[in-house]
Amino acid sequence: MKKYLIILLMAMLPTLALAQQAGQHITRPGKPATTTTKPPKKQAPPKKQTTPKPPKKQSTTRTPVGSSPVTTSSSQSRPAMQNKTFTVNGVSFTMVAVEGGTFTMGATSEQGSDALDSEKPAHSVTLSSYYIGQTEVTQELWQAVMGSNPSYSKGSRRPVENVSWDDCQQFINRLNSLTGEQFKLPTEAQWEFAARGGRKSRAYKYSGSNNIEDVAWYTDNSRRETHRETHNVATKHANELGLYDMSGNVWEWCQDWYGAYSSGSQTAPTGPATGSHRVRRGGSWDDYAMHCRVSYRDHNSPVFRLDSLGLRLAL
Repeated sequence: MKKYLIILLMAMLPTLALAQQAGQHITRPGKPATTTTKPPKKQAPPKKQTTPKPPKKQSTTRTPVGSSPVTTSSSQSRPAMQNKTFTVNGVSFTMVAVEGGTFTMGATSEQGSDALDSEKPAHSVTLSSYYIGQTEVTQELWQAVMGSNPSYSKGSRRPVENVSWDDCQQFINRLNSLTGEQFKLPTEAQWEFAARGGRKSRAYKYSGSNNIEDVAWYTDNSRRETHRETHNVATKHANELGLYDMSGNVWEWCQDWYGAYSSGSQTAPTGPATGSHRVRRGGSWDDYAMHCRVSYRDHNSPVFRLDSLGLRLAL
């Protein structure tokens, strides 16, 4: 048997050699043939298609129109100022918003030959926004704050008068304590800018008109029976800003010391650092038309009192 197997194997050797050269698998007798098959590569799942994102919307920053914030305004960047009303011990008063701007102060062309040397030279002034009283301080408001009424011509809705600059400071200090605000007298520049109508100015000679009869109580129209005197506030026409009696009725103290003008441009001027007289503006029931012009200037000692001299608040 062994001899038979040896002869059989020798006979198969050439066949095995040829098979190996051909790369064929030869199965030994008695064992089943096995074939090694590599499993097919697992295909990656198809990529999920995504919708491209829209490009980001570019943000746009709005730039306020105009090169100077005091001469132009943008409702997109700054809301319009609103008037403010205050009530003190039952007495209400309104402060009118005045948007800042640049104007020519002093002897401007509409003043003509009435302009005096004290109003010259005309010069450029720039102011920030502020508030100013819609009317002169009334006797009822002074009474509500101070507990007394120094006026000669009595009437709750008449302007308070016969008050000095120093008296006005005491009144303002008490008013600020009652309200928590920072009221003051207007600077001379603030007063004139408001009297001219601010940025709504129509270049009138008087505050709100070229016809003084429309807007002012002055020497020619203030008579009551046998004598001239003050009248209730806000009984003449208002100016462009809605301010009353900035020409006539009573003079109005300003914060500044009195001093000569200079020709250079100024920003928020407050007058000389020191002095002996404080500025008063606007004319009164006892004055001629020329004294009621928007550029006319006068002055007195801080302790001076007069039955035609009162005040208007600023904030």
